[in-house]
Amino acid sequence: MTSSVPPVMPSAAPGPGASVLDLAPVVPVVVLHDAADAVPLARALVAGGLPAIEVTLRTPAALESIRAVAAEVPGAVVGAGTVISPEHVRETVAAGARFLVSPGWTDTLLESMKASGLPFLPGVSTTSEVVALLERGVREMKFFPAEAAGGTAYLKALSAPLPQARFCPTGGISPTSAPSYLALPNVGCVGGSWMVPGDAVAAKDWDRVARLAAEAAALAP
Repeated sequence: MTSSVPPVMPSAAPGPGASVLDLAPVVPVVVLHDAADAVPLARALVAGGLPAIEVTLRTPAALESIRAVAAEVPGAVVGAGTVISPEHVRETVAAGARFLVSPGWTDTLLESMKASGLPFLPGVSTTSEVVALLERGVREMKFFPAEAAGGTAYLKALSAPLPQARFCPTGGISPTSAPSYLALPNVGCVGGSWMVPGDAVAAKDWDRVARLAAEAAALAP
């Protein structure tokens, strides 16, 4: 089924000091194999109420997809995911990414993300990694892989000793489990891909994507 989604209005983007965690309760994690799908998919997500879109660097189409969304969907705040090297940082900044997300971090990668001037979410899965980032002045992080790394119980346990850390849990989260994460005081948003199912993208069923996005946007506590 092929359908169209009307153009969207511009939305607030994370400026200096702003937070990606506060744009929407859910950040769609998108894997695109065809850059031609990027713009209609982004328009559908924004129409559904999810302006922050993480395009992962897992396919050859990723950079072109980021570039297209940045240029043609003013309502979207497009970011780059699976950023694991300074080269990735340079390439995605040049493509127009508005924020960066990594599955993990090193000092080299962290310094490169800081130097980009963009908001970024370095990935963590242990208490020591969280403390190390706090020591370096970073308070907003991606918790990955969320379900495999301990889920809501782990994040709840972190909230008392490390209340200054805020997270975007990603990895294995579903519309059923997302509300439990969003209810935690140290969670600003969650990342997930259930609103961009592969069969809907393959069929170019953008109306379905918009409906799923609207349901995800309504998960805000």
